[in-house]
Order: sequence, then C-alpha cells, then structure tokens
Amino acid sequence: MFIQIIIFLLALSALLLSAKFFTGSAEEIGRFLKLPDFIVGIFIIGIGTSLPELVAAIISVSKGVSEVVAGNVMGANISNIFLITGLIAVIHKKDIHLSQQYMYIDLHYLVGAFIVFTVISIDGEIKLAEAVIGILAFFSYSFYLVRSGSKEYQDKLKERATHLPIIAFLTLIAASLGIYFGAEYTISALSKIATMLQIPPSIIALTALSLGTTLPELAVNIHTIRKGKSEIAIGNVLGSCIFNSLMVTGLSSFFGNIHVPEALMNFSLPMMCVSGLFFYLLSQDKRLSMWEGMLFVLIYVLFVLKVTAIA
Repeated sequence: MFIQIIIFLLALSALLLSAKFFTGSAEEIGRFLKLPDFIVGIFIIGIGTSLPELVAAIISVSKGVSEVVAGNVMGANISNIFLITGLIAVIHKKDIHLSQQYMYIDLHYLVGAFIVFTVISIDGEIKLAEAVIGILAFFSYSFYLVRSGSKEYQDKLKERATHLPIIAFLTLIAASLGIYFGAEYTISALSKIATMLQIPPSIIALTALSLGTTLPELAVNIHTIRKGKSEIAIGNVLGSCIFNSLMVTGLSSFFGNIHVPEALMNFSLPMMCVSGLFFYLLSQDKRLSMWEGMLFVLIYVLFVLKVTAIA
C-alpha cells in the first residue's frame, strides 16, 4: 500500500504541475490571439485551475469508479469555501470588501449551482439528461461574465504577445498529456488504496483527492492576495465552485452515469449546501473578516475529522 500512496502523491503532483503549465501557456496563446483580457481571465485562469477536478472526474467515470466524481466535487466545493476562503481572509488580515457583482450575481449563481447539483444527485445517480441542465446553467453564467467584462477580470492580464508562441504551443501539448496521465495514475492509485483500506473511493476523493485538486486555486489566490486583489481571490473561489458543480459533473456524465453513494448524501451533500448558504449569509454585510476566516477553517477541520470518523 505504501507504494500506491507514493504513486498517488507523485501522480497528483504531476497533475497539478501540468495544470499550472497548461494555464500559463494557454494565457500566452490567448494574448497572441488577441482575445479580450477578461475572457482569458475567466475561461483560462478560472477553468484552468479546475482542470484537475474535471480530468480526474472523466477518468473516474471511464474506469467505472464514478462515485469518485461526486466525492471530489463535494469535497472540492467544501474545501474551496471553508478552507481556501478562510485562509484567504486569514492571510489578508484586513476585512475583504465584496462589490455588488459578487453580492448579486456570483453568490446567487453559487447557491443556484449547489441547488442544481443537489437536485440531480439526490436520487443517487446523475444521468446525462440531468447534467445537461447544469451545463446550460454554466453557459448562462459565462454569458453574463462575457457581457459584463468586469474590471476585476480585465485587470488580470494586460500584456499582449507579438510573436508566435511556439514554446507555449509545445508546452500546452506536453501539459495536456501530463494532465491526462497524472489523472489516470491518480485515480488508479486511489482505487487500489481504497480497496486495501476497505474504504469507499468516494471517501478518499472527498478528503485527500479534493484537497489536492484545490491546490491550484489556493496557489493562484495567494498570488492574487499579494498583488492586493483579495476580492478577485474570492471571485476565483466562487467561480471554481460553480464550475465544479455544473461542468465537472456535466461533462463527465457524457462518459457514463455518475453514482452518488448514500454516505455522501447523508452528510457531505448537506454539508456542501450548508457551506454555500453559510457563506451567502455571512457575506450579506459585503465584507469578510479575518475572524470569520478562522471560523471557516475550523469548520473545515471539523468536517475532515467527521468524515474520517465515518470512514
């Protein structure tokens, strides 16, 4: 089992590193193609940090362990809101003030995405016909972002490439292969570890895998905070949760139905919904304090301890 744990850690590291190179090269190509800055920011940076969840989900369904998808989505959303948002607030120290965009659009879409995910998974199985609703909802959200072209996203990228980025194209191809094989070995090792420990793969996906696949969001957001743009970091978290709930499940369902174990529906699914509602209620004063961030982190620690005890 020790060997499988090493393989899992190495494969997960390769997956995350490949996603980082994929995002960086895609940004450079986007600038060369003269795509609007806010589109590059939304779709390349935002979705790029969620690539590990998406590719891992598709591989899971293809390998017949679709319950990993539900566990990873729930775990990633919970860790995004409680752990990463909490750490953002703690690291920033000062209150993070939220603009009306986050209050009236992103937060509402976050709650809506969680509702959609809950409705399509409540019977224990996510079918393609149901998941398509989530994909359409995400397109609606993306359409709003493109139409608004908000300054928060425009500020992410300013420079334009003037020459053909051959290295970026080659890096993009290599990173794509790295993402695929990283996800392949990650899921394979996870399944073997779960079998050896006699623990459902969904539980490991809910904890170890989801925590690992949210590392890109954490890295991007720490960099964003250092640039003095803490509010954008919150937007990245919300966007990632929306993408996980709607698109990760939606796209992976094209490869087969997604099984949602009863253990996840009894505790983790309600916990995910509570995390979204809790964040929504606490942000009604349009700010997030360091003390609230500490509370978020403590709740996440309690969640992990509870899930571990259940396993």
